[in-house]
Amino acid sequence: MLVVRTARPSDLDGVLALAEAAGAGMTTLKANREALGERLALAQASFLQTVPLEQRDYVFILEDCANGRVAGIAAIKGAVGLDEPFYNYRRGTLVQSAAAADVYVKHEVLYLSHDLTGCAELCSLFLHPDYRRGGNGKLLSKSRLLFITQFPHLCARTVFAEMRGFQDEQGVSPFWESIGRTFFGMDFDRADDLCQPGGKSYIAELMPRYPIYTCLLSEAARAVIGQTHVDTAPARRLLEQEGLQASQYIDIFDGGPVLLADAASLRATRESVQVRLGEPLERPGGDGQSLACTTRASGFRVIATGAAATDGALRLTRAEQHALQCDTGCTIRVLRMAASPPAPQFGARMS
Repeated sequence: MLVVRTARPSDLDGVLALAEAAGAGMTTLKANREALGERLALAQASFLQTVPLEQRDYVFILEDCANGRVAGIAAIKGAVGLDEPFYNYRRGTLVQSAAAADVYVKHEVLYLSHDLTGCAELCSLFLHPDYRRGGNGKLLSKSRLLFITQFPHLCARTVFAEMRGFQDEQGVSPFWESIGRTFFGMDFDRADDLCQPGGKSYIAELMPRYPIYTCLLSEAARAVIGQTHVDTAPARRLLEQEGLQASQYIDIFDGGPVLLADAASLRATRESVQVRLGEPLERPGGDGQSLACTTRASGFRVIATGAAATDGALRLTRAEQHALQCDTGCTIRVLRMAASPPAPQFGARMS
């Protein structure tokens, strides 16, 4: 059985192994032991609510209960850009015309933006290749949205996720090669490595202040604006199913899309319910796949179960109760893994 739980400092070795497997391109999951150790300590303080909102970094671990292995990681930044700038490009349009010459031209431009300051960020999602099967990715990704729903006061109400941008088979980002290399004078990997907490000042120092006309970029760079890395496409689909949508913002390094949502519009917020944990079952039961989570921030845990809530209660097996560390009678939150079917439309004219 797999369980999503709050991260702790003792997870360092497992998280480092995940970061090494993730490779280049994941800015928020770098294989730096010291930095990861500091992040896990901060995560623990975040769940305990002993640090300010702008510093909170809620890190979640997917653990294989059979062997204690760290199988995946995901995180939520409580509110970005309040303690140091957070940058994106905002896509826009400039219109230029000359009546005397009978010329009317529309240009797509990129504006360096701080618009997402104060928003909560979904980040650092990575599932080890050994566990990329079944509903493991859904369990890991959707658990964060249950956390936001259960604890609305612990995160900003606007939620976004930067998707990893397109790279070719050699790991080259056409967007970076056309813009980033021009202004930064360095390889993508080095710029990505420098983009760590407390070290982003170089972005403001090197990036142009004026809008960038995309018509001046290479054809390859223009083609990948807002495009998702092939390995990140499944994560994007999951988030879109849960209510996040592509926005006018893109990542400043690789041009990847930024998905955006109001917390109130998330499916977890609209469809999840709190129920009582009933008497344990001797064997798995129920008619549908659901996610069940605890209602304690510092002990937040999520599992996938075949059971479904009925009459305000959910019955789990003893093993599932143990994974959640909950006893009969506890309050838990439940969300069906898949979206509910649309309601029937009554009143339509029949032929």
